[in-house]
Amino acid sequence: MKRCFSVAAAAFLVSLSLSAQSKQKIFHLEIGDAERRTREVRLVLDGITDSATGEVISAGQLAARLRDTRLLLVGESHTTADFHRVQLRVIQALHQAGRKVMIGLEMFPYTEQRSLDNWRDGLLTEAGFLTLARWYEFWGYPWQYYRDVFLYARDNHIPMYAVNTPRSVVTAVRQKGIDNLSDAEKRHAPPSIDTRNPDHLVFFRASFDDDNPMHGGMPESMLKSMQAAQATWDASMGYNSVDVLKAGPPDSILVVLVGSGHVAYGVGIEYQARQWFPGKISTLIPVPVLDSAEEPVATVKASYANFVWGIPYESDPLYPSLGFSTTDTAGARKIIAIEKDSIAARSGFQVNDEVLSLDGIAAPDRETWNRVMAAKNWGDTAVVTVKRDGAEVKISAELRRTLQEKR
Repeated sequence: MKRCFSVAAAAFLVSLSLSAQSKQKIFHLEIGDAERRTREVRLVLDGITDSATGEVISAGQLAARLRDTRLLLVGESHTTADFHRVQLRVIQALHQAGRKVMIGLEMFPYTEQRSLDNWRDGLLTEAGFLTLARWYEFWGYPWQYYRDVFLYARDNHIPMYAVNTPRSVVTAVRQKGIDNLSDAEKRHAPPSIDTRNPDHLVFFRASFDDDNPMHGGMPESMLKSMQAAQATWDASMGYNSVDVLKAGPPDSILVVLVGSGHVAYGVGIEYQARQWFPGKISTLIPVPVLDSAEEPVATVKASYANFVWGIPYESDPLYPSLGFSTTDTAGARKIIAIEKDSIAARSGFQVNDEVLSLDGIAAPDRETWNRVMAAKNWGDTAVVTVKRDGAEVKISAELRRTLQEKR
């Protein structure tokens, strides 16, 4: 089972985006703000619920209610289009209201700021930006999900900032602990990381799928090491966001686009950032009004976020993925996990297959694979060559959705 736990850890720490909205319990935890954790607020499709009052407001009214907010955390599911539509609408509303908007980005470590500056200044084409910023290495999700946000920022001269830390630092914390980081790793970590928040642990446990055999029965020591890594991730983004605010205009607002799991209940970035920032922090998370079983999500806990925006449920992502995870081992990219009922599972991929190429293009690294795969649409075919038991095997994966039966 040790191998399965390692796979689970790697997959979970790719991002906390809460993209699998099948478990409604995640919306009803009694954690977070002491006053709001005892109440539920209703969710309205295409409406924004202010969890402090229960009122349903518009995007324009939201901008007014954020007039004293300096740090706004907007949660996302990385592969759900409506989350990104909401993010753009929030940025537009704040900009149109006259706020000095800045955008913080989870997808880039703070060491990669130059490409974002060049994008803001109009010095790069889209293709040039994707290549020079190494989009498909650092992030990997299709550019099309984020394109409208980036174009709006460039066209309106809104600065964008990388607020993450290098992925290797988070991995190092998970593997050997905060106290055992090397001097080089410590230089990329915030000065303080609080791993003692009990609400964070409750949320962290609840974020796992109890029905997934890879997660069930996880040893307490591994759970704690993963939580410490998550706290490092949250603290890094909080610290770097505060640095951006300190250098920016005093009346500016930094809108950070980040996976919802880093935002929910205020136990992630917000909790960590309060070590260094006394100003007002607000959170907004879109929530689908149906879950993956097509059951209504009528309410959420008021402490889930300061504002919740009701969006439609999306049964499949806008762009296809095969549904397997890989790791680089001894110069080879091997499949370490295959999602149940995924295209990969239906197409005959196996754990330990070594990925060689996609559509005849050698794919020795994450960046090449993600770049080629991002050009795919539903209905296409992905021809993948793998090495299995010493022999090359060519697999034609049909990128087709399946009908979701209501359970």
